[in-house]
Amino acid sequence: MNQVDEKQLIGTGLKKRTEEALADQFLRKAVAFTTEKLKSAKLQAAEDFGHWEEWRERGKQIRKHVIENLDYYLTQFTDNVAKAGGHVYFCKTGDEAVKIFMELAEERRAKLVAKGKSMVSEEIHLNHHLHEKGIEAIETDLGEYILQLAKETPSHLIIPAIHKNKQQIAELFNNESGEQFPPETKVLAGYARQRLRNYFLEADIGLTGCNFGVAESGSITLVENEGNGRMVSTIPKTHVVIMGMERLVPTYEDLEVVLNLLARSATGQKLTSYTSMITGPRREGEADGPEELHLIILDNGRSAQLGDPVFQDVLHCIRCAACMNACPVYRHVGGHTYGSVYSGPIGAVLTPLLQQDMKEAGQLAYASSLCGACYEACPVKIPLHDMLVQLRARKVKMGLTPLAERAAFKSFQTAFGSVTLYKMATKSAYYLQKPFISKGYIKKGPGPMSGWTQSRFFPMKPKQSFRERWEALQKELKNAPVVAKAPEAPANKGGKPHEH
Repeated sequence: MNQVDEKQLIGTGLKKRTEEALADQFLRKAVAFTTEKLKSAKLQAAEDFGHWEEWRERGKQIRKHVIENLDYYLTQFTDNVAKAGGHVYFCKTGDEAVKIFMELAEERRAKLVAKGKSMVSEEIHLNHHLHEKGIEAIETDLGEYILQLAKETPSHLIIPAIHKNKQQIAELFNNESGEQFPPETKVLAGYARQRLRNYFLEADIGLTGCNFGVAESGSITLVENEGNGRMVSTIPKTHVVIMGMERLVPTYEDLEVVLNLLARSATGQKLTSYTSMITGPRREGEADGPEELHLIILDNGRSAQLGDPVFQDVLHCIRCAACMNACPVYRHVGGHTYGSVYSGPIGAVLTPLLQQDMKEAGQLAYASSLCGACYEACPVKIPLHDMLVQLRARKVKMGLTPLAERAAFKSFQTAFGSVTLYKMATKSAYYLQKPFISKGYIKKGPGPMSGWTQSRFFPMKPKQSFRERWEALQKELKNAPVVAKAPEAPANKGGKPHEH
């Protein structure tokens, strides 16, 4: 396997991608700036909203109830979709979902597919399959459109082009159009708007994801800020929705809760600019809407988490990206480092589980400081930091960690299991470190320590440990001479004050 192939692998290429991201000063500044802005907006929105922890708990309970009763709500939801005139397809794998979509496209002789933002379509690599069949797929979300021109994948759940600046976007648009645009937001957005408008009108199929399906009505809820999702879902004659099987809420009352949590957690908005609720295709007498509505519901590893006492809660995710904005690892390296469509803390947990691959994708569990910031940011209280620890434990139990690492921890276990060996190990560490010490620090560590010392100094071990100092102090106190106490003054039982 050559180096390029290795870099593309999720786990094998993780270190190389991390090094490249850390060396890209622009990327680091752009990601840090935007995530800090989103994080601050979220905190302010939560404070303004009030009773945020109560809303988080309510959101958690809604999602928990749905996942624990997913079979019931999927049946109710799909029955209502069908009653409203929609067609429903259940797909166990990504390949099955691609096959269904291709059959729909071929039956309609589709040449152009206009896409709203859909992470699930990214998950199954739909654009690649459409290209192979000679069908043009156009991303109409501005960030996704920019990345399509750049031939890149999204690096953030809600701001896919977080790592691009205006100059880079202007250059992409110049190459696409043959014109010269200044790097000004209004000008660039104006060009994209004009360019994409024709795709809305000419598309044979409109494709969207689904933020939430409302079980009681069979409604598909789309949340966005640009209006392209509404265009894609109403203008083409055929609307195809691809959704993960877990993206449901029981009622509109529950939808109100999760929409409040989603908007504030994602961007700090009270409500996104466009919230569309689509119930079936266009009815007789209606002025707009598609003639057909097709709903593809994807499993692709999700059902494997049902009933798992540790990982079932990962299906509670509402895709707000708040965990990514709070994560110190993501904020330094961005989304492409993870090598998966889902990045950040949620991606580090979700990707190995969906792919059921602990050997490669399981290495993402180590792309975390385990600080718990993701849990504090999550609007539905998913304990991602605990799940990351459990994924690491699963990888160890499966014997997938390097031989040297296993030997090191075995030695560590042996040493810490014996008082004598522990004392010998800590004593010898003082002498073994000497060749690497400079001015009281280890500045270039050997072996595993080299990763640590690339960006910080490791403090040297002192000659005397705390236990040794404590024992010496106890001996010193025991042998110290006893100082006689001064006699106490007699109590004054009345009369005149004592004279001194």
